[in-house]
Amino acid sequence: MMIVFAIILAALVLFATEAVPVDVTAIGIMIALLVVEPVSTMLVEWGVLESAVYVLRAPGSEVTAVERGLSGFASVATITVLAMFILSAGVRRTGVIQILGRKVGAFTGEDETRQLGATVGIVSPISGFINNTAAVAILLPMVTDIAHEGNTSPSKLLIPLSYASMFGGTLTLIGTSTNILASEIAADVASDVADPSPAVVALQDGFSMFEFTALGVVVTVVGFVYFLVVGRYLLPSRIEPEDDLAAEFRLSEYLTEVVVREDSPLVGQTVRDALAETEFDVDLVQLIRDDEVFLEPLGPKTIQAGDLFTVRTDRETLVELLDVEGMAVVPEFEITEDELERADPAAENLVEIVVAPGSHVVGESISSVNFRQRYDATVLALRRGGELIRKRMDDIVLRVGDTLLVQGTADSIQRLDDNRDFIVAQEIERHDYREEKIPVAIGVILAVVGLAAVDLLPIVVSALAGAVAMVLTGCLKPGEVYDAVQWDVIVLLAGVIPLGTAMQHTGAALYLADLLVATEAYLPAIAVLGLFYILTAALTNVVSNNASVVLMIPVAFDTAAKLGASPYAFVLAVTFAASTAFMTPVGYQTNLFVYGPGGYKFTDYTLVGTPLQLIFAVVTTLGIAALWGI
Repeated sequence: MMIVFAIILAALVLFATEAVPVDVTAIGIMIALLVVEPVSTMLVEWGVLESAVYVLRAPGSEVTAVERGLSGFASVATITVLAMFILSAGVRRTGVIQILGRKVGAFTGEDETRQLGATVGIVSPISGFINNTAAVAILLPMVTDIAHEGNTSPSKLLIPLSYASMFGGTLTLIGTSTNILASEIAADVASDVADPSPAVVALQDGFSMFEFTALGVVVTVVGFVYFLVVGRYLLPSRIEPEDDLAAEFRLSEYLTEVVVREDSPLVGQTVRDALAETEFDVDLVQLIRDDEVFLEPLGPKTIQAGDLFTVRTDRETLVELLDVEGMAVVPEFEITEDELERADPAAENLVEIVVAPGSHVVGESISSVNFRQRYDATVLALRRGGELIRKRMDDIVLRVGDTLLVQGTADSIQRLDDNRDFIVAQEIERHDYREEKIPVAIGVILAVVGLAAVDLLPIVVSALAGAVAMVLTGCLKPGEVYDAVQWDVIVLLAGVIPLGTAMQHTGAALYLADLLVATEAYLPAIAVLGLFYILTAALTNVVSNNASVVLMIPVAFDTAAKLGASPYAFVLAVTFAASTAFMTPVGYQTNLFVYGPGGYKFTDYTLVGTPLQLIFAVVTTLGIAALWGI
């Protein structure tokens, strides 16, 4: 048991600090559990230990430790979540949600109440039927555009977008990977109970599609009212509303236009060579030659006298650059979004992109990923929460949620939009949406939900069938299927699932249950249930929501058994608490999605989220007691 607790402690530290990616931590957990038995057996042979240590199975069991340790990759939850990513991508490729966004933008106008109500009112039900992280990724550009067009700070709408996706995810089994994982873990634990009560038997098949929808509706309505009545006044205005991205990122101090003089030593060199040889912190953003505007790739261009370059640098460096490189400042030059989009006024050339969870650029820098050459785009500024960085950006290590202001051609921007490493935070004009497939994609989703709801097919089977249908009907191309899956989430699920097994087999869950049951001496059962919600929510706000489910559901069963209470009630409390992490930006992936675009500080989540977390603790506890009893 102590070995399992040591692994849990190490995992919690790594999840909280993200010293390594969470999926790597999950694989590390799995490996640590797998090596305990063979290493301890070897130590017994050497006379160091008296007996081997078993954490994944009982001694003499026909099931091997390797089979248990790798069971997460064959888990129903893992496969179901994988299929749901594909289904969500099929819907996204049709553009139906983007079309909905345009209609909503026309309705909300400059009324902040309408904007807030529309944001929460749209993302909540959508998150009940497609993965909520996918829902936020799809709707983020829409909400950002609504804010800009309605002269509202994006900070007023983006935390509500994230939170609403979370409590919308509680509406159905497939709303979030947390629900799907909780269903399987509960079914596995219930199946291992020696003398099951009727409540335990009811959990042996996991949750049905709409099993907790009634409670999900209650918390969604409460969340909606909270934002309209209380939350809106707690939300900050970190980013002043601006129609112009150049003004929003305050680029006037760092962008200017220079002309190459005839005596410049740069004449005759290519842009690539000129940049390679210079020691200055400078980027050439765009080239204007004979009224024609060129964006990346600028590297092969040969510099000529009279060329106009828009350059990114600070004032001190600019003075040195003018002296050494033979350039002159163009007078009365004004940096605006229109000026930076002169290359193609009909298309978006200047956009914000957000570094997504699981992105390959996390832990890298702009220079180490060769951003300019790889994506044919130039980074003009970087926003990390409330911090705005516009110089010496090349060596800054990128994190999830960082927002980059990027300039590139329309093709480059579309490639970034297609890239799973980034989320483009504005709607861009796309011509590859398969709008004719909208009825088909919606029909597939309804069929998946319907077949699972009437128990005609298990959810994993209907979801996989739906994923195949998305490809066969042309909603998705075969090559897009693999790009649709967030593989870090899949690996995370597969890696942490064996930890729940180890907690059961070693008695670690029972030990934690004993500690919680001790509170019964001075707390009624419903208060213990509420305490269980709060503990799970607190854990989820620091580590992965999926890890919280794996750790707490075995404890929920043992606590309920010792209290003589319904395990169903405690499992639901864990499920809802793990699906609603409001108090920190790291508590849930969607919080990180909006961290940069909203310009938030860490404390903003605490200020807005703590009252909502406490309200949900009360509402969820009372709702479970009223609907199912404890």
